[in-house]
Amino acid sequence: MDSIDTKRLNDSNTNDREFSGCAVLFLGCSSPEHNNLLSLYKNEQGKFSVFKVIKLTLTDSVGGLEGYEILKLHDADPLLGVELKFMSVPPCQRFLESYACGSLAQFLSQHASRLLTLLDGVVMETQLKAGIHTLDQNLQDLEICLDHIRQSQPVRLRDDEVTQLEQQLQNSYGPPSQPTQELPRNCFLFRNRVFDDRPLTSADQQRFAAHVGRDWKRVGRALQKNCRALKGPAIDNLAYEYEREGLYEQAYQLLGRFIQSEGRSAKLGRLISALEETKLTSMAEIMLGIQPRD
Repeated sequence: MDSIDTKRLNDSNTNDREFSGCAVLFLGCSSPEHNNLLSLYKNEQGKFSVFKVIKLTLTDSVGGLEGYEILKLHDADPLLGVELKFMSVPPCQRFLESYACGSLAQFLSQHASRLLTLLDGVVMETQLKAGIHTLDQNLQDLEICLDHIRQSQPVRLRDDEVTQLEQQLQNSYGPPSQPTQELPRNCFLFRNRVFDDRPLTSADQQRFAAHVGRDWKRVGRALQKNCRALKGPAIDNLAYEYEREGLYEQAYQLLGRFIQSEGRSAKLGRLISALEETKLTSMAEIMLGIQPRD
């Protein structure tokens, strides 16, 4: 949302180290003929997958794993309630910005389509509250939303079930790698797995453009560190030139510029490294075709 009043937020004392507050994110599916998130979470076989969808969505929205935690997931029939605690302003602000502009809902839909039995195209429902306040009504003013979250202080510790799911998620990525042998040439590591470091293809370009969404600029900033063609105003120029064509075309042209400039040095490993640097690990999984672990 271009009209979000971020100037007032930046002018206020938003770097308060004592900041803490709570919000409840309600999630659901607008198509009742499909299994909704709440029913899937109540099913022991689907509980972990739903939690992973939520965790990946929040990681993409907040831009990492720091500054917030999930306290509890609860039944808010027909929605699934996710109680969040924020420990500093920046992650809370990024979360609100992502929620307000629709990126959070987009991340949720992508991860749900990939990890759950929901069909592609199913519209996800979201609602955000802090105490008695429904924040969806105040998204034009992030300072008001932050104040409501600050006033809603946590009243509980993290639920034991959430702690168990967090541990299960960490374990799902496998044990730490063992330094048994040197990494082969033309290979790279991701999640302790070895992948061929091949040149990027047009199929990679299309997949990247179809899934990266609004984060294409962040990836471009990471790539530009070692790519002369993306230095200076190049990324902003791409955004302006292809603004009417939308996010897909902007992302497509970004990676195309990288491939054209770098030639055979435009390797998959460089793109995955940029995605890891920008905390878009779920996007890296998509690019590598990694199937989720249950």
